[in-house]
Amino acid sequence: MKVVVQRCEKASVSVDDKLINAIENGLMILVGFTEGDTEKEIDYMVKKVANLRIFDDENGIMNKSVLDIKGSILSISQFTLYGDASKGNRPSYIKALNGEKATKLYDLFNEKLNELAPTKTGVFGAEMKIDFINDGPITIILEK
Repeated sequence: MKVVVQRCEKASVSVDDKLINAIENGLMILVGFTEGDTEKEIDYMVKKVANLRIFDDENGIMNKSVLDIKGSILSISQFTLYGDASKGNRPSYIKALNGEKATKLYDLFNEKLNELAPTKTGVFGAEMKIDFINDGPITIILEK
């Protein structure tokens, strides 16, 4: 499982030029799954994302989590996180988990994350347009 975490001032997702979801002040995350991912990896990532201290405290030190700032999360499914371009120039997505299995894991991940912080999503498998302001910029890549 891979998650790209980006601290943002605001983020939104649209499908077919229609706004699906939007957040203010929180995290915009890209989520990908691979073969062998289970609820164990999901539990680890939920805890890690929710408690990742990448927001400034009163001294300007990144010492607060999205929970501490009472922020929101925009979670976007992203199978291309498992793109492998090590051979040639066209990435292979063979390591990305198939849609049916990945959908179940993605839904479970977001359900558990939403228990901790307000979590909104895009549309799994859809052609989405993401608009966000990366604050910092702060981008962290997590893998389990």
